[in-house]
Amino acid sequence: MDMVRENHKKAGLFDNFSSLIRKCIFSVLSIGPVPSHIAFIMDGNRRYAKKKNLLEKDGYRAGFSVLINVLRYCYELGMKQITVYAFSIDNFKRRPEEVQSLMELMQEKIDELIAEESIVNRLGIRIYFRGNLKLLSEPVRSSVEMAMAKTAGNSKAVLSVCVAYTSTDEIARAVQESCEEKQDEIREQDASNTGNYALEQLIGVADIDRHMYMAGVADPDVIIRTSGGTRLSNFLLWQSAHCLLYSPRALWPEISFWHLVLAIIYFQRNYFYVKEKKKQA
Repeated sequence: MDMVRENHKKAGLFDNFSSLIRKCIFSVLSIGPVPSHIAFIMDGNRRYAKKKNLLEKDGYRAGFSVLINVLRYCYELGMKQITVYAFSIDNFKRRPEEVQSLMELMQEKIDELIAEESIVNRLGIRIYFRGNLKLLSEPVRSSVEMAMAKTAGNSKAVLSVCVAYTSTDEIARAVQESCEEKQDEIREQDASNTGNYALEQLIGVADIDRHMYMAGVADPDVIIRTSGGTRLSNFLLWQSAHCLLYSPRALWPEISFWHLVLAIIYFQRNYFYVKEKKKQA
């Protein structure tokens, strides 16, 4: 028993020391521009499982543990928005048993996220799930809705979880809802024979923005895709016109504090170039 206490004490001291080191490094990084919104394409969970001779489900479990650490690091750096690509609509095309396993794991981890002593509540992070949530099974959708309701009072940062999501679905839905919103005006313009020109005048970028799943969220400053991939994979296509893509070779469950530090340095090196491009847009 004494040995167990001693091990816990050592672990606590190590955590405190690690936290102090992180604060020192973040204070140095904060001298320069720091992204306020980072998005993650969490690629490589299955490959990690294969690499470590694990079940696929255990690869995703390892990925969830890393997500918790990444949330902590982003919060410590003062980021207000974190977005993760958790499950694409295209993922529903995978083997039924794999999809079912992922849905069960998602429900389990959502319940952990909203536990009273979870990191989400300790840090004051509000959770939004963004995507075509009607595609989720009833138990998962209930957990999703409960998570959003239970964290609604948290205001220090926002975690957006894109699930049952693709950017093309998001854009198509936003255009459709924009048209439905202004259908009376469109009918009036059609009656006056002003045609397509009037339709273009009635529905603009701001209208489509308002109906996006990501409505109300600032565009990301950096999208980090793990595993060395350079594709956006149908993720935030509308919102990423002026953001950087950073692609470390590490698989998602291998991502560490140092990968995030390097991503921020990459952002700082390219900050003024991106800022100038935004001005020209």
